[in-house]
Amino acid sequence: MEKDFLFDKKIQCPVCMQEFSEKIVRTSRLRRKQPDFDLRPRFADIDTMKYDVYSCPYCGYSSLSRYFEPLTKGQINLIMQNICEKFIPTGVETPEIYDYDTALSRYEQALKCSAVKQAAASELAYTFLKTSWLCRAMAESMPEGTEEEKAKRSEIQQKEEAYYKKAYEGFQKALTTEDFPICGMDTLTMDYLLACIACHFKEYSFASKAVSNILGSQTADRRMKDKALDLKDIIVNAIKEEAAKKINA
Repeated sequence: MEKDFLFDKKIQCPVCMQEFSEKIVRTSRLRRKQPDFDLRPRFADIDTMKYDVYSCPYCGYSSLSRYFEPLTKGQINLIMQNICEKFIPTGVETPEIYDYDTALSRYEQALKCSAVKQAAASELAYTFLKTSWLCRAMAESMPEGTEEEKAKRSEIQQKEEAYYKKAYEGFQKALTTEDFPICGMDTLTMDYLLACIACHFKEYSFASKAVSNILGSQTADRRMKDKALDLKDIIVNAIKEEAAKKINA
């Protein structure tokens, strides 16, 4: 059961200094499944992304766990003025497991806090990316038998698309302003991720350049090059299909 993969951990908020409990995933028990084409991680029995945001129930400060702290004094002041003063405490008790609605609410609060504290472009982009992945997982889990269910699923898919676009734009900005590693990714992993996202948005020129960087690299391993070759085939076929549509139009 999902709860068997979780344990409670005490966290101290760097903004209000209150201590609260967070649900943490027992990584030793995870069974990894094949990731999505764009590296979205997948595991049997639990979606770990639901638990990757720390959210203080006292002041509202929220962030992906890897960026929760440290904060500068300036960032703390920004959070206190723009988040804490407007936040209504939710109580300290947390549910046994998080459903997708709860997880998405926490992610969207993290996005708000990241923007308020003027986080680095990469942090904001990575938060957008993980929020879009969460929306994708949420949509996959939703029924669509009734018109209401179809509308709800469509709404979440639209959010996924919007957050995915923001992630793409943010990572491109980060490439021009930050040094590697970015969000724990080296240049080749970033090239592959951006090539996948660019392909999704039909920006095939950018995707082709990123794939070429991987295929031309002397440090990329065989597995990475194989993934890049698969993506290259997708890009080439998509370009051919678009050209054929223009001819037949």
